[in-house]
Amino acid sequence: MIEIYKLSDLPAKQRDRKILKILELAEQALQNKQELPFDEFYLQGLFKIAKEKISISPALLKDLQKETVLSKERVLFLINSLRHELYSITGSLPSEWDLIFPQLKNNSQRDCAVRPFFSGTAVYVENIRAPFNLGSIFRTAEAFGAEKIFLSEDCVSPQQPRAIRSAMGTIELVPWEHRALEKLPSDLPVFALETGGTPMHSFRFPEKGIVMIGSEELGLSPQALRRATAGTVSIPMYGSKASINVGVAFGILMHAWIEAAKHTNENL
Repeated sequence: MIEIYKLSDLPAKQRDRKILKILELAEQALQNKQELPFDEFYLQGLFKIAKEKISISPALLKDLQKETVLSKERVLFLINSLRHELYSITGSLPSEWDLIFPQLKNNSQRDCAVRPFFSGTAVYVENIRAPFNLGSIFRTAEAFGAEKIFLSEDCVSPQQPRAIRSAMGTIELVPWEHRALEKLPSDLPVFALETGGTPMHSFRFPEKGIVMIGSEELGLSPQALRRATAGTVSIPMYGSKASINVGVAFGILMHAWIEAAKHTNENL
């Protein structure tokens, strides 16, 4: 790792980008309960450069000036704050999928055969195009105990790198397969998450079933809506735009469904 005095003497843009990379490595280590890739002297050197040579916000400057003895938790928050300031200063703001999250623990020991789930709760994802959204759907489905995910043939692949990143390891935990709409299991009721349906607080969720969610732009296809013989549920919204991200909508739906179903299901 480059020495502090050399780092301090670099041209401003080069210096800031190098510090940014160092902070990314440090935050990744702390998020995963590992040791920092440098000692406390080096950390204080980075903070000294930030205080004296980088145009950081007054709030962050105040935090850095008053801190001497730091816990790992406090170091993590200071590194995160400085990292995001440097993203802004260098003009390299991260995309959602570039944010740093801790790695899931014991994925190798928690496979789809042993993970807890609500039996008979499945998701049909139709024509989701954005990898980040699909990964988010997998993460939410696993968190709320969905048993399986079916993907339409036109969905983005779960193996796409950005989908893998946003799914946080859950693609390996939740069983999934591509399945044509007409080949969905016939023994489970099917309902749709779409606008214009029954408000969520009044909807009668099936104990078991398949919920269908549609594309970011067009929602569910007419064919999918016809397949939803158990009804269509909608999320009441009150803002002027009345629109939310498909991953957010799915999270709200899953929470409501599982709350309605969990008292009668013995798998969890």
